[in-house]
Formats: sequence, C-alpha cells, structure tokens
Amino acid sequence: MKVSLNWLKEYLEIKQSPETVSEMLTSIGLEEEGMEKVESIKGGLEGVVVGHVLECGQHPDADRLSLTKVDIGAAEPLQIVCGAPNVAQGQKVMVATVGTTLYPTGSEAPLTLKKGKIRGQVSEGMICAEDELGTGNSHDGILVLPENTPVGTPAKEYFQIEADHVYEIGLTPNRSDATNHLGVAKDLAAYLKINHGHSGKLNLPDVSHFQPDNNSRPVKVTIADPEACPRYAGLTLSGLSVKESPEWLKTRLRAVGVRPINNVVDVTNFVLHELGQPLHAFDLEQVAGDHIIVKKQPKGTSFLTLDEVARSLTGEDLMICNGEEKGMCLAGVFGGIDSGVKPETTAIFLESAHFDAKTIRRTSMGHNLRTDAAKVFEKGSDPNVVVYALKRAALLIRELAGGEITSHITDYYPSPVQRAEVAVSYAHTNRLIGIDIPREKIHSILEALDMEVLSDTDDAFTVAIPTNKSDVTREADVIEEILRIYGYNEVPIPEQVKTGINIAPQPDPSLLRDKVGDYLAANGFHEMMALSLSKSLYYKDLFHGLEDGQLVYINNTSTVQLNIMRPDMLFSGLEAVVHNQNRQQQRLRLFEFGRTYRHGQGKIEEEEHLSLFLAGSRHPESWLDVRGGDADYYTLKAFAESILSRMGLSGYQETALKDETFAFGLEYHRGPQPLVRFGKVNTGLTKGMDIRGNVYFADFFWGSIVKSRKKFKLSYEEVNKFPATRRDLALVIDNSVKFSDIAAIARKVGKKLIKDINLFDVYENEAQLGSGKKSYAVSFIFENPEKTLKDKDVDKVIQKMVAEYESKLGAAIRQ
Repeated sequence: MKVSLNWLKEYLEIKQSPETVSEMLTSIGLEEEGMEKVESIKGGLEGVVVGHVLECGQHPDADRLSLTKVDIGAAEPLQIVCGAPNVAQGQKVMVATVGTTLYPTGSEAPLTLKKGKIRGQVSEGMICAEDELGTGNSHDGILVLPENTPVGTPAKEYFQIEADHVYEIGLTPNRSDATNHLGVAKDLAAYLKINHGHSGKLNLPDVSHFQPDNNSRPVKVTIADPEACPRYAGLTLSGLSVKESPEWLKTRLRAVGVRPINNVVDVTNFVLHELGQPLHAFDLEQVAGDHIIVKKQPKGTSFLTLDEVARSLTGEDLMICNGEEKGMCLAGVFGGIDSGVKPETTAIFLESAHFDAKTIRRTSMGHNLRTDAAKVFEKGSDPNVVVYALKRAALLIRELAGGEITSHITDYYPSPVQRAEVAVSYAHTNRLIGIDIPREKIHSILEALDMEVLSDTDDAFTVAIPTNKSDVTREADVIEEILRIYGYNEVPIPEQVKTGINIAPQPDPSLLRDKVGDYLAANGFHEMMALSLSKSLYYKDLFHGLEDGQLVYINNTSTVQLNIMRPDMLFSGLEAVVHNQNRQQQRLRLFEFGRTYRHGQGKIEEEEHLSLFLAGSRHPESWLDVRGGDADYYTLKAFAESILSRMGLSGYQETALKDETFAFGLEYHRGPQPLVRFGKVNTGLTKGMDIRGNVYFADFFWGSIVKSRKKFKLSYEEVNKFPATRRDLALVIDNSVKFSDIAAIARKVGKKLIKDINLFDVYENEAQLGSGKKSYAVSFIFENPEKTLKDKDVDKVIQKMVAEYESKLGAAIRQ
C-alpha cells in the first residue's frame, strides 16, 4: 500500500523528517518497505527558469531555425538556437539551462541539455514547449508566458511543483484500520501524542454542512441478501459535468499509483484512499426503474465487466442490480461495462456500502479481480464510516462537477454494529510485553487510539474497540495495540540470556529425517514442500478410494478450490510432476515429508508420511551412459528397501497391491501395520492429471517407521576371516511363486550358514519351460564364522533346499 506524506499532513501536523516518519511507521506496525521522493512534475524542473527573448533572428545556415538571445537574469544573456515556429522577440518563455534533465511527456528516456553547436551556431540551452517540460501534451510551439512574469523565476515556483515522499507499506492482512490515509494518520497521531508530546489532534474532513439540494430523483434500494450486505447507503446527483479533475486531485491519486480518469471517478478513488471506504458511481440512466437490488444471481449467469471480459457468475457472487434485476456491478469488486460513469453522464447514483468480507474475497479470488476496493472489503471495512464517506464524496463531486444532490440519503442498516468489548488483565499485559507499563500510560495509549475504557479494577479493565479495527477481538490483540504505540524499542533487552537443556528423544525423529533426506538427495532426489490443502474434486472425479465422510473440509475463502486437508500424499506429488513437466523437466525424482488428515473413529486422524515420486529416465542424459531407459517399478523398489534397511527394519511381510492408487505394487508391513506402499500409479489418475508417461509412487508411513525404529537395537559382528562359498540354482517354477518364497525356504534350511541370497536372472519361454512356468536363477552365499566350509557341508545344505523346493514349490531343477 502506498502512503503519501503530503496527504497525511492534511490531517495531522507532522514536523519530523520523512526519514523519521518512516521509522515511526515501522515502529507502529506499518512496516515501511520503501520510500520514494516524487514530484508533481517529474524531476521538479530543476534548472528551468523564466527567460525574456531579447533578440530573435534567422539562423544563417538553416531556414527553419531561429537564433535568439535570451535573458534569464544572469550576468550575460544566453544564445539559444530554437526550432519552434512561434518564437519571437519580447516573449517570456521557459528556458532549460545547460545540465538540466527533462522528462518529456510520452518519452521513456530523459533528456539532459548539453552545450553544443547547431548548424555551426553555439546553443546554450533550450526554449521549451509544454511536452518537453512534461506539463502537457502540446508540441505546436514553445510555451509563451504572460508578459508580467518575472525573469529568472524558477519553473518550480511558477508551476507550484509539489514535492512529496511516498512510502510503500507492507500492510499485514489484519490491519483493516490502516488501509487509508486517515487510518494511518490516527495511528501516527497516537504515537506522536504518547512519545513526542503531540496534541494528537486530527483535522478531519468536515461534512457538517451536507444538505441535499432537493429530493427530485430518489432511488429505491432493496437488499435481498442482508447477510452479505449488512449496510447499504446511497444518493443521487444530477446536472453533473464529467471532465478532467483539478491538478490537486490528480496529484494525490498519482502519488499512490492511481491513474486519474475523470472528476467523478477520481473522487470515489480519493475517498477510498482517504477514509478506507470503497464507493461506486452508477450512471443513473442505467438504473432501470430507479431501483437498486442487492442480490446473488443464478450460477452461470454471464456478466460483462468493465474490462470487457464476460464472466460466468458462481451463484455466490453478490451483485448490484437495477430494477430489471440486470447486473450492474460485482458488489465490492468490479463494475459493469454499461453502468459506469461516461463522458456524457449527467446524473449518477453514488453507492457507499459495507459488504461481508468472506463474500467479497470469494468473488475477488474466484474471478481473479484484485481491486483496491476488494482488498479493503476483504480485510473488514468499517460499517460506521459508510454515510460519512458518502457525504464527503457527494460534497466533493458537487464542488468539482457542479450539479445538485437530488435525493436524501438512503441508508439500509437494520443491525448496527456496536463496538466490541474486550476484558484485559494488567498482569497479562505486562507479562506479554515484558515490562511493567504504568496504568496511567496504558489508559493514555487507549485514549489516543480511541479505545474507551468502560470499567477498571485493580486487576483488569474492559475496553470498547472502534469498529474500524475488525482484527482486535481478544485480550492479546488489545495488548498488541498498546505495545505498538508504547514502542517496541522501548522494551529493554534483557542483560542475561537464559536457556534450558533439552534431551532429544531416542531415536531422534529429526535426525532420522535428516538421515533419509540426505540419502535421497545424494541419489538425485529433490525435496519438495507441497500445501497441506487439496481439492475435493480429486476425490470426486478422479479417485474413488475414499468416502466423502473421510475428507476434512475447511472454509478456505482465499482459494475456494483448495477446500480440504489432504487425505494422502498422492495428489500433491502429482501436481508437482505436472508443474515440472509443463516446464520441460521430464526426469523427476521428488520426495516430501508431510502430514495427511482424515476423519476416523470420531476424530481427525493426522499421520506423518514420506512420499517418493519417480518419472522419466532412470539416469541423467550423458554420452558416457549408454544404459538409457526410464525409471521403473524396480528402481523405486530398490529405494524403498534401501530406506527401510537404513532405518534398521527387516523381517517384514509383503502383500501384492492393485487398487485405486496402484496399477501394481507391494505393501511391506508388520502384521496389520503398514510400513510402505509403493508401485506404479494407475494410468487413469495420471491421465486425469495430464501427466505424460508413467509415475511411480512410494508412500512410507513415517510415524509407524519411527515407532518401529524405537525397538531396533544396533548390533555389530566381526568380519568373517573364513572364505565364503557361492552356489547357483536354476529353478523352474510356477508364475505364482515369488522370490520371497524361495528366500524364506533357503534361510530356514541353511540357517546361519546362508549369508546372502540373490536373484540374478529370470527366464520365460513357454515352448521350452511349459505354460505358466518361469525360470529363476538364484545365487546363494555360504559362510561359517568358525571354520572354512567344505564342499560336502555346502552340498548337504543344497540337497535339502532342492528337496524343499521340489516338495513345497513344485520346482524343477534345470541342469
């Protein structure tokens, strides 16, 4: 938000320097993010003065140039070559001297004057036209001043150029009271009164003389949705002359980044930035039946807004309609293309209203219309400034555009908003601030902030909160207001710093996360941090594995599509895959530590997870790497097993997966407790998300893994000094037999002698092996920690294993 220092000075006497004001703004919670010196004419016309043309003759070497002598009040007149057709002897003109920098109208590049020769004649400056000075658009000739203009007068004085300092304020979402200059002035007045002996007096705009000229053009107002529109006021003005605004008004608006349009619209923008009350002026000829209806129109209704975009209404958008129930404005957000003020407009209906913050934010975000008015309403405007702002604007419009106020004020306000009352403890105030503030000081601060103390005891007080501070609702909020004005810098820094010793749990969850995160990062994974919010549409249109009752819905007024807490890690990861693919990033390795939320067993269940996502090629593209190929299920499986191994987890069961999430995959679990589920994501889900290619997803139940890790005991063993022996078997088995079945039998038979088991080849050939058969080539590593194994010892174990494979798995040994 931009705040003009000159504008503030209209309401408050400020003697401090712009830099000091900047510091004060930051100290009262209005953080200054930047300060810029601006002038009503860019550059301030420094170096431009009034001159008198003493001589004017033909340039000896150019037919269209004049050679002049100009007195600017210096010791000697200047010789200036001029190309303007209207330059003549005796004129008073504006002269830009050598070294002056001008900012011509319509030019992006500044112009710096240098002494030089033009067609062989020395030129010591420039006689300026309007557009060259930046004071207008005319380039028909030089600007000729009245004859009585004193020679040597600086252009800055002649044009009464105003220098201003504009602050860029990082306004936090809760500061509804500071969305305008008067609100900022009130805060500064309180701070100056408490800390600098200022009177705290404010010069408020006077509307006491407001009086309608007649009631010849009243407009009926009907509020069909009082919840979305608690207060609505308006009046009519007729006989107006829509034209350019005076310079003072344009200067104020330009200072805060608002483009002047015309005197009527500019007044509404001025009052918005002055009082924080959005206004809207409707062309009265478009208000059919002289009737205003505030209502929501059906979903799908098309409305053409001022930017010539046809917008489809959601059914929740509050509309300002005319007597024919035709939409004229998205209430509090943006006007319609037909109902606004035009150059030919002579009569208007001027609206000043208070709208529900959630309703306005929903419309503003839903239609991507982030207007100044919407930003004020969604923070919570002051319902009790509505009529005051209406009177202020009506008087200004009548002053600048002529005409009459042709109706009494219509004010719909069935349930006036009263000041909130908050009880505050003195002990809590001093504890939270960190210093004992005298009670008299606290009362002085509250009085300066227009917070009336309703009751006071030895222990606490009750205070009435102004209605423009919609964020101040709790004891802590009032204490924050006190601290802002008392001064954060007034709270002393303790001379001692005290700390406590924290004993980390064993195992430390943070260290475990770092350990796994470092491993994944070392293997080319990138950590992501997705939102904990998701779209319920995913679980209605794409994924049907969850019931609606399991979803945790929220009322998210900022982004209505993100209306649930994410019940799983899947879609947040798929969104990241889509985002990267749309930016030509095809090889993806992503991981995230996060939480999921579901309704279950009468409460919201929150679980910690680790998710992995693989897509694209297995290895980075390189001329050294000829392996190529995309990442697949086994790539993911290797990472899943490696993570469990690093966490010290083994001896888990596995179950095949084929469900709403996975086209195929595995679940590793201990009894009913899952550890990880991984596999290939169903193509229906990836296509529904517009993802190209396959995606592989692993979902670790991190909370369960950490609990299992607590039972893990690290053990060590001496490196075996006796040699190992390897034997291979080729087993022809049914397709239904898994490698884990083969490994389990081997470990049962081999007991402590089996060191490692590995599947190194899979062969399928129906003609050679038979229907439904496959061949597994398995290696076995044997070791004995006490002696060197002999062939007969190993052969004995192998024979028992073969017998078990033949009897229990129906295996045949390939010779």
